[in-house]
Amino acid sequence: MPMEAAKSKDNILTLWRNKNFLLLWGGNIISSFGSQMYTIAIPLLIYEISQSALAMSSMRAIEFFPNIFIGMLAGVLVDRFNRKKMMQLTSFIQFTSVFGIVLLLLTNSLQLWHLYILGFILSCAGYTFGNAHHSVIPQIISKEQLTSANAKLSFVSTLIQTAGPGLAGAFLVAFSYTATLSIYLLCLFILFLCVQFFKLPVSEREIREKTSIWHDMKEGIDELFRNKTLLTPTITVLFINFASSLVIGVLIFYVTDKLGATEAQIGLMFTISAVGGLLGAAVVSKIRARFGRGNIYTFCLLFDIVGVSYLIFAPTWWAIGIALAIRTFSTTISNIVYFTIRQEFTPNHLLGRVAGTSSMLMKLTLPFGLFIAGLWAEWLPIPILFAISAGIFSLLFIRLYFHPFRNLV
Repeated sequence: MPMEAAKSKDNILTLWRNKNFLLLWGGNIISSFGSQMYTIAIPLLIYEISQSALAMSSMRAIEFFPNIFIGMLAGVLVDRFNRKKMMQLTSFIQFTSVFGIVLLLLTNSLQLWHLYILGFILSCAGYTFGNAHHSVIPQIISKEQLTSANAKLSFVSTLIQTAGPGLAGAFLVAFSYTATLSIYLLCLFILFLCVQFFKLPVSEREIREKTSIWHDMKEGIDELFRNKTLLTPTITVLFINFASSLVIGVLIFYVTDKLGATEAQIGLMFTISAVGGLLGAAVVSKIRARFGRGNIYTFCLLFDIVGVSYLIFAPTWWAIGIALAIRTFSTTISNIVYFTIRQEFTPNHLLGRVAGTSSMLMKLTLPFGLFIAGLWAEWLPIPILFAISAGIFSLLFIRLYFHPFRNLV
């Protein structure tokens, strides 16, 4: 154990001295903070415009469409071209999209369809940036540092998410949607600057073989379905996302319209939620040292069951926040485990395509679930949706508990 502890300490020290990792980490911190402004402001802005749960859930669905429509293509582009240039381009597109929303707000000409179009463009660029970011990490750090690096990225992002929603709610109360979204605009500009100074290792160049895009896509699909260690949790997340979409599609509408929460209270609700993720990111390395990743991933579903079940009876916005914190705790741990498995068990020259293919597969059910949730909330009691979601999580836990994956990694 002392040797393992010393090795872990050396990995942490090496990460602190890695300029490229620190630049990506810093950019991730800033953009995560800014995205909280967007996450809180946009649903409330749509609610103010439309007063419709369906309009709000439709926006959430549109934000997930890029994972389905361009998932594999984004993966091919990330593997085919220089990943730094991809990050430069996509961070600039994100900046431009939010600038368009801010400009429309300033001119009092913003309409719902503007948010749908610009939100879709923003999500496309953000998804491709995330794919490139995920694929670059194994190029700049060692295999042994992956869990530690992913935990650090998740921990600080979650720390920002802890303060971000509360600040976003306070900004909305004190200032305006324009001022709040302008903060996100500034954060995206800083992210763009961080990418400029980031250096990709010289040995890692864009792929040299001239192949068709369809051939590259097929390689990503084949690699994912060949890798049973990765395929099992990927299929599981497909159903996890459907269960989650039944909740997230109507959550802000529920606490606003049914529980009477204010903008500031919604921000604090998400702050409470983020505390769970902060705790999860802080303890994942210690949990990993004692248990296998298959067991960790499986038993995280128990926390999902508890968290979603509590939503059914939660009477206030802060009780909803506690329920979300339980879920965020488990989601953070399972995401870190999943990302590390994907980075560790996938050849790096295929990682963009495998990440794109797996992400597309995992998100297939999200728009469908969000659409169902929006329609349901218009006519039927929302807590029943939470109960259905808890039932799906229970079935997934039973499946994984008796599956060989639990003892594979």
